[in-house]
Amino acid sequence: MGFIRSHLASNQVARVVYGAIIGLALVVALEAHPPKPGVVVASLLSTGIAVALAEVYSETLGTEVRTRHRVEPAQMREIWAETIAVAFGAAFPAVFFVLSAAGAIDVDTAFDLAKWSGLGLIALYGFVGARLAGSPLVTALFKSAAVALVGAFLIALKALVH
Repeated sequence: MGFIRSHLASNQVARVVYGAIIGLALVVALEAHPPKPGVVVASLLSTGIAVALAEVYSETLGTEVRTRHRVEPAQMREIWAETIAVAFGAAFPAVFFVLSAAGAIDVDTAFDLAKWSGLGLIALYGFVGARLAGSPLVTALFKSAAVALVGAFLIALKALVH
């Protein structure tokens, strides 16, 4: 419980949601012409790594330009912690394609689980964030639904295009 409390009090929440939106966008794009599950796993993991490295570089550069000083080790640890959260959010759907590659589920189910779990994660963080900010239950549900519309938009757009 301490890890969850610590996580929810950090900037990592925003980074996981950011990464989840990236992962969801990639899953939706790949579903149009689904590659083998291993290719999807590699695509999600490499995207997570690429986004993480871009995040480290841009945050480090931005901090140095803004402060006119080199990034201190403590700041760098914070940047890396947030970066790992982005990579996790983007790469998380890979777990469903690992299951598909192992024969536990078919690839269509992996795509469905990846899309809807990404949407669920985004909505859950929206709800928890609103509740922790003191919003009443109805308001938190509204905020959760509003943020989930980002993911739903990606899924709907894919459905309309194909």
